[in-house]
Amino acid sequence: MVTLSFAQGTLVLRGLPRDDAHCRDLLVWDKRSSCHRGRASDYAELVLALRGAELEFEDTARAYDAIEIDTCVYRKPRPYQTEALAAWNAANGRGVIVLPTGAGKSHVATMAMRSKRRSTLVVVPTLDLVRQWFDLLRHTFDSEVGIVGGGEHTVRPLTVTTYDSAYLHMEHFGARFGLVVFDECHHLPGVSYRLAAEQCLAPFRLGLSATPERADGLESELESLIGPKVYEKQILELSGRYLADYATERIEVDLSAVERQEYQEQRGIYTAFVRSQGISMGSPQGFSNFIMRSSRTEEGRRALAAYRRQREIAFAAPRKLDVLGDLLQEHAGDKTLIFTQDNRTAYAVARRFLVPVITHQTKVRERSELLSGFATGGYTALVTSKVLNEGVDVPDASVAVVLSGSGSVREHVQRLGRILRPKDGKQAVLYELVTRDTAETRTSERRRAHDAYRS
Repeated sequence: MVTLSFAQGTLVLRGLPRDDAHCRDLLVWDKRSSCHRGRASDYAELVLALRGAELEFEDTARAYDAIEIDTCVYRKPRPYQTEALAAWNAANGRGVIVLPTGAGKSHVATMAMRSKRRSTLVVVPTLDLVRQWFDLLRHTFDSEVGIVGGGEHTVRPLTVTTYDSAYLHMEHFGARFGLVVFDECHHLPGVSYRLAAEQCLAPFRLGLSATPERADGLESELESLIGPKVYEKQILELSGRYLADYATERIEVDLSAVERQEYQEQRGIYTAFVRSQGISMGSPQGFSNFIMRSSRTEEGRRALAAYRRQREIAFAAPRKLDVLGDLLQEHAGDKTLIFTQDNRTAYAVARRFLVPVITHQTKVRERSELLSGFATGGYTALVTSKVLNEGVDVPDASVAVVLSGSGSVREHVQRLGRILRPKDGKQAVLYELVTRDTAETRTSERRRAHDAYRS
């Protein structure tokens, strides 16, 4: 008797000879267990292949079933959300949907859950998003919702987990879900996180992202882990009707004569070392090579210190804080998010302007209280380094100030997305503060390489 089972995050097929040609592309022979073995994520394709070969087999792998989902809150979908769901269903319930932040990606996911009526696992990158999805699912479906992560481990037909917890525990519960939703799915192709997809046998898969592109190019692997990109809308296509109208403004500041001299001295030390080592900083491995070689000699360590100092001078120029003060006064009645590249600058802003700060060092309870106070108007400004690029949902935040950041297009678009959630009469604005005639100018040009900044 041929049997198909789920074991430790893999599919196990027993009862076929070692040299059997059926499903050769999906399975390999495991000589330790004397069976054929494959990725759990290939479950749907394998079952179809076995049926197509007219092989009789017993399927004990699947541990999920159809479930009743009673919707207690129903929101009429926007036309593009209906289109997105139709495109996903047309792709056999497997694929990635790309929508801007604030466009209602999570609503599309709840529509997919109603469409498929299978037990569902939602995988997210942060505990803040675990909280948001937990509230969304229990309020939408009036159902008990499980949580895996953040000190909790309760698995229910509707469950939310983090990427960190998913790849650690998927080998145990990867057969219990018929639909898996990967929110912010650009995280998935990493070496560890991809296990969360490969060890889950859910035949229906939905990836959600505003910016699926990755610096390492591994977004191409999303097709094998989730499915192809089936639907996409950009910010410019939705702004004004489904997203808030917005404007972006880049403000350049100058260094003082003393700061300029120090900047040029420190940058000269850094660039001289890079040239002497033949390092191409524009290559994918350029920065890694610089870090590795700088650790070997005293000259290299001086170059690394100089690199950090010249960045600090450009990213945290005192005149940026002067401009920030003017902007906070100009938008005194508006909810304002202030973004920095590093914690040091974030804390400096917090001390100078007496605004609350959230970094990776902020405890979960304190972070929740600060976000709640910001949402209700107790705080009108909030400064953060990188932790709020994803996961903060504040519909009436209308001003963003980018004091500093990386050259990542995704990061910059995510920061813009924080202020685009619609509200009647809302006009959002993002200010980008850049130190003139420094490397930050080129960083700014790289991260603005998106249609959202060409309006």
